[in-house]
Amino acid sequence: MAMAHPPLSSFGMPPKFLIELDRLDPDVPFRASQSHIHHTWARTFHSRPELYLRPQSIAEIQKVITLARRMRRRVVTVGCSHSPSDLTCTSAWMVNLDDFGQVLSVDKARKTLTVQAGIRMHALNLAANEHGLTMPSLGSIDDQSIAGAIGTATHGSSMVHGLLSDSVKSLRIILGNGQAVKCSPTQSPDLFRAALTSLGALGIIAELEFQMVDASNIEWVQTILPIEDVLSRWDNDLWTSHEFVRVWWLPYMKRAIVWRADRTTKAHVKPAYNWYGGSVGYHTYHILLWISQYFPRVLPWVEKFVFGMQYGFTDGSTITGVEEQRTGLLMNCLYSQFVNEWSIPLAQGPEALMRLTKWLHGDEHGSGIPFSPNGLYVHSPIEVRVANTVGRTPKPYLDTSFADTPSLYLNATLYRPYNQDPPCRERYYQAFEHLMKEYNGRPHWAKNFQTVDHAYLSKAYGDDLSEFLRVRNEVDPEGMFLGAWHRRTILPPKTEMPAFPLEEKEVVRRQRRTGGVDWIGEQARWFDGGVDVFEKNGSESGESFDLMAGAEAEASLLLESLRDVDEEEELEQRIRENTEEFVTGTNVFNKM
Repeated sequence: MAMAHPPLSSFGMPPKFLIELDRLDPDVPFRASQSHIHHTWARTFHSRPELYLRPQSIAEIQKVITLARRMRRRVVTVGCSHSPSDLTCTSAWMVNLDDFGQVLSVDKARKTLTVQAGIRMHALNLAANEHGLTMPSLGSIDDQSIAGAIGTATHGSSMVHGLLSDSVKSLRIILGNGQAVKCSPTQSPDLFRAALTSLGALGIIAELEFQMVDASNIEWVQTILPIEDVLSRWDNDLWTSHEFVRVWWLPYMKRAIVWRADRTTKAHVKPAYNWYGGSVGYHTYHILLWISQYFPRVLPWVEKFVFGMQYGFTDGSTITGVEEQRTGLLMNCLYSQFVNEWSIPLAQGPEALMRLTKWLHGDEHGSGIPFSPNGLYVHSPIEVRVANTVGRTPKPYLDTSFADTPSLYLNATLYRPYNQDPPCRERYYQAFEHLMKEYNGRPHWAKNFQTVDHAYLSKAYGDDLSEFLRVRNEVDPEGMFLGAWHRRTILPPKTEMPAFPLEEKEVVRRQRRTGGVDWIGEQARWFDGGVDVFEKNGSESGESFDLMAGAEAEASLLLESLRDVDEEEELEQRIRENTEEFVTGTNVFNKM
């Protein structure tokens, strides 16, 4: 509902808020609420923004940013909140672009679609399909907004394709001064390279021009093999035999599931029915994961039982299917989970995987990982994917792939059965990240890495990180789009780069009774009380702040507490389109 001039009681905001709102164009709606409680899809983090905004036009986004600047507020943009990290947590202003997701134009000759940035990838592919087009590659799900997917360096698994942002031809971003700026490889190229993996730290991406390919079906084959077979083919045709290849590594079984797919003109073929692939398998696995919270030693047996039942106890067992590329590349995302994914050079994959496997089997010395594996058991599988951006330009400054060699992505997933954190998480992720750093690994920006800071990233990214921060600081000198995650991860310590005027700090984390964490931030803002800032600066309007940078602000705690108001809500399963329903339930396990 549009509210251009809400009454004071509708927001409970400081009087200055209404004064500033009245100075802006009343014909441009300001769609806001104060009742929203934000949480990640996995319910790992929860926060309560002061305002939750859903603009429907560029003018509305500009109004939000202008008012935020005058009210000295941070702005965070969210989509489907699939990232399980605290990247999008805020106690300030949160902008959701779900109502800003239209297709603006289609260029059939160039095979491009220009879209508003809030469009979900599922809707983007549906729209493209009407014109015989599809996205060249996808990650595991298509629930994300296109801006969120490229902004965190989302990728698929293919030696033919790299990051999803490789397909962005141009984009329009709204900066902290309210200007809508278009950039491309030839127009503001530095801003373009920074915005391709922006981490939400530059502004609000509003529009994108995206390169498509001809739509087609794909034929996929999924086979369970001994890890020796996978390793023997690693440098031969494992990753090049098909356009799309991914592997799931089962460390306790010492087997792997290899999934391969190519484009085809064949008609659709449904995968073979498996009675265990529906609700029986889903709930069995979930309950076994929950039991392992209290008896972790059962996890090796759980791995063997669950994946043997679903994908075969015999080496070479195969499942096949033919479907549209836009659905065939997707996997089902069922349980709440932590995910910790890093990229390393592809050639170092066998050594890294075998070292990790040895460590999980209790061989600390042989693995060379200086953390004790005693008594530690983890969930599986380890997801193994590949991307290739060698020779492609321009590259995002914060590209997680490597410029001179194909990149391997290893994802250590840990499930949260019934929203309970696994007891192995801290030690497992310490060991995993130590291993990845030995290969100069780069963390996936949207995942749950724990030991990454500016010092390490400066070694991993070199001048590219410095260039990203240079551009970022130029276009957002007040830090309107910065929060605690950015300070902890990509920004230097405050002794080297002092806090920005609008940078939001984290002040409280509180464990929730129903699982997950409440995140509470302290927003540097002008508090409605004490000295009147407008009188202090000799101005009758908040417009004076438009020209201010580096002003000191009083601190106000925007959120004192959060209640477990969603304790009865169930996790939204992210199940791909065309997943079949049977008597035994939704066939969620026919693909990994």
